[in-house]
Amino acid sequence: MTDGQVHLTIAHRPKLSARLEAFDSYWQAPQDVEKGYRSFYQYYKHNFLRHVPADKTAKILVVSCGPGYLVNLLNEQGYREVLGIDSDGDKVIHATRRGLNCQAQGAFDYLADKRDAFDAIICEQELNHLTLDEMIDWLKLCRQALREGGVVIVYALNGANPLVGSENLAHNIDHFNTLTEYSLQQVLELGGFADIKALPLKLYVFWTNPLNYVGLVVTGLLSLIFRACFVLYGKKATIMTKKLAATARKRAGR
Repeated sequence: MTDGQVHLTIAHRPKLSARLEAFDSYWQAPQDVEKGYRSFYQYYKHNFLRHVPADKTAKILVVSCGPGYLVNLLNEQGYREVLGIDSDGDKVIHATRRGLNCQAQGAFDYLADKRDAFDAIICEQELNHLTLDEMIDWLKLCRQALREGGVVIVYALNGANPLVGSENLAHNIDHFNTLTEYSLQQVLELGGFADIKALPLKLYVFWTNPLNYVGLVVTGLLSLIFRACFVLYGKKATIMTKKLAATARKRAGR
């Protein structure tokens, strides 16, 4: 299938399956939206920032930006070519009031005609809000919108965690799947990406809070126990965090 055929198919796909929590809108903001600019700053800084292109002139698209938490972090880190999009205009208002470059746009529609436009695309919403077919279509759109060597950063609910993996799927009708480091790699490969690296997402990154260190110790110990149990059952999963992320690159000819 040529790029043009992929573009035509995706651009005319039916309405996405999620009914209450759309993939292209941010659903994790706290009730006090302003407070989130501090808490999510730390979360994104420690989990995502190191994977963003080092070049501060890189063109970066943040999908499902909501109030602009990640856009805000990138701006404060010196990135100036950052655009955030979110399908919910009411959420974007919070971002624009702070002078952040965010727009009310549906993700699939926005990327449908974009080619070689960005150095990085970062999704602030879990892939699990898409069905498998929607997920692959979305990643193909991301690939065509990236420049050669560009990076996509995505994350998902981790089905390998024995404590919360099944609950992650069951508690929300708009969670259509969970993924593991292996299945996340499969999805990205089907989307046409290479150099795929799965990453744990850390919850306890708030170093000024003493309870942070308790959480680190307890979850670290549990992860070791879970991994040992997986080995006993002949399984190779190594990432046991509640959520996992992945980076992948667009390579020529793929």
